[in-house]
Amino acid sequence: MLHGKEPPSPWVVRWSHLVAPNSHVLDVACGHGRHMRYFAQRGCTVWGVDRAAEALASASVWGEAVQADIENGPWPFGPRRFNALVVTNYLWRPLVPTLLASLAPGGVLIYETFALGQHKLGKPSRPEFLLQPGELLSACAALQVVAFEQGLAESPARVVQRIVAVQPPASSEALPYPLAG
Repeated sequence: MLHGKEPPSPWVVRWSHLVAPNSHVLDVACGHGRHMRYFAQRGCTVWGVDRAAEALASASVWGEAVQADIENGPWPFGPRRFNALVVTNYLWRPLVPTLLASLAPGGVLIYETFALGQHKLGKPSRPEFLLQPGELLSACAALQVVAFEQGLAESPARVVQRIVAVQPPASSEALPYPLAG
């Protein structure tokens, strides 16, 4: 499949209804921008950040594509907050607090990446790139968790952890959906 033409993650699609049209969405480690494309086509204003200039060239069709080394350099968005953050197939633990701080009140985090056990199936196989059991739940303890999954996923076979969580609203206003229970 051509880079930039890959379909969005089924996890992202499944929970995208929580992201209102006209929202400001950031795709972290966006690559060629498959999730930027998806949310732009849903009426959102999108940003993507990645360190690979060649990938960002195709991503920039859908929104603002920012080249930055978010593991070794400053966070390129400063104190800016987004209505939604999408992170797939990427883990840099020191960045997680910055990501959570970048969610606006009521903002949605949709996160899916590799977890412990993936090393038996292929890459990534280094522990620093694999989530420990329940690690996303712990990282998102201050958010309102809507959905969480961990385990073996198929097509292709991989071990993942996934979460959808919401930054609590600034006021006592109700969330626009029921929490999973």
